[in-house]
Amino acid sequence: MSLDDLNPILRGERPPPLLVVLSGPSGVGKDSALMRMRELGFPFHFVVTATSRPQRPGEIDGIDYHFLSVEEFERMIEQNELLEWAMVYGHYKGIPKWEVRQALASGKDVVLRIDVQGAQTIRRLAPDAVLIFIAPPNLDELRRRLQWRRTETAGQIETRLARVPDEMNQISDFDYVVINHEDRLDEAVGQIRSIIRAEKQRVRPRAVKL
Repeated sequence: MSLDDLNPILRGERPPPLLVVLSGPSGVGKDSALMRMRELGFPFHFVVTATSRPQRPGEIDGIDYHFLSVEEFERMIEQNELLEWAMVYGHYKGIPKWEVRQALASGKDVVLRIDVQGAQTIRRLAPDAVLIFIAPPNLDELRRRLQWRRTETAGQIETRLARVPDEMNQISDFDYVVINHEDRLDEAVGQIRSIIRAEKQRVRPRAVKL
């Protein structure tokens, strides 16, 4: 077999960019992990998700999310401008295609933070994406996290928790699982870093095409 078919690092070149998906139940700490990765200077392009839900206090448009009107979001759906999208708890959420393609074309790894339903869509569109499921150690801890952030009513929290068993049952469709314990965020982020580093050393690297 020719070295041309194997990892470019064997020829002294950079490995191909990765498309990394961070997913898991609502409240498990996807946003916290992403923020910590930014603080630690991970050399990745973090795709900002578009959403039609109202902007929460402290959130910054273009940083936390692209906040769009329902009409703007539906126009992007109609024009096929989204890599994936879904209606989540009554609001649209989706990934702009242009942002992902530009980053991959420049050689940058791309990290997506999306729900479990969206991760399944990415798997179909990009089979070579690296899917990481962030899981809670138990349901009680997840409930405490949802209550602590105080962004949902008690009824909304129960609705989110009711979906967790179905979401956990989809772990087998992912490549890796990381348990995010309360007050041990750096441990989870370190595991994500290790997964990405190992993927860079694959003899036959993933080839992401969108």
